[in-house]
Amino acid sequence: MPDPSATSGGSPRGARRRRRHLLIATGSIATAALLALLFPGPLRERISLATAYVALGLLAVTLSLGPLNVLSGRPNPVSFDLRRDFGIWSAVLGVAHTAIGLTVHFTGRMQLYFLAPPDAHSVLGLRADPFGAANHAGLVAALLLLALATISNDLSLRALGTTRWRSLQRWAYLLLVVTIAHGVLYQLLEKQRLVLVFSFIVVVFTVITIQLAGRHRFLAERRRG
Repeated sequence: MPDPSATSGGSPRGARRRRRHLLIATGSIATAALLALLFPGPLRERISLATAYVALGLLAVTLSLGPLNVLSGRPNPVSFDLRRDFGIWSAVLGVAHTAIGLTVHFTGRMQLYFLAPPDAHSVLGLRADPFGAANHAGLVAALLLLALATISNDLSLRALGTTRWRSLQRWAYLLLVVTIAHGVLYQLLEKQRLVLVFSFIVVVFTVITIQLAGRHRFLAERRRG
């Protein structure tokens, strides 16, 4: 658990976090800008797609850091700054992707991303087609990113207590599931190029493999202990 006494902005910890945030932000924005230049299509679509892939990469790093600690035999605290900082920027890019993506289609009629038009299949008025399912999954992912980023701090950890805070952080697994669902559906709907499909599969496969390997190692060590 991070030392609450070291949370001052003027502390060495604060200085390290500022440098790390600057590096992550610079790298993320530069990567998104480069991808947006390389992708074909209208600018808004390219930015939406670029921020989606960068956010996915940052989320993969965030979810892999804990299991990698376990696999390498390093201490794995309940919460640590490196994971928090990558998670925060995953939320920033993920929410940016959501905000931009909601302006790509249906100019002036954003509700059609979620609400069914008269000629579409619906459930309680919500779109029930693959396009609607992709958008509902994306919205849930964005809300989970915001919620998890909001409690990724020492104040929330102290206020909630370790057990409750950890249980809330486990919503990250649901976040991974809905992010994968959102990504898979949009890959199919937009018939993405093979290189993008392959990149998506590699990132998802890698993070799931690391998660499972870390879980296996953790349970094996607990049985031995």
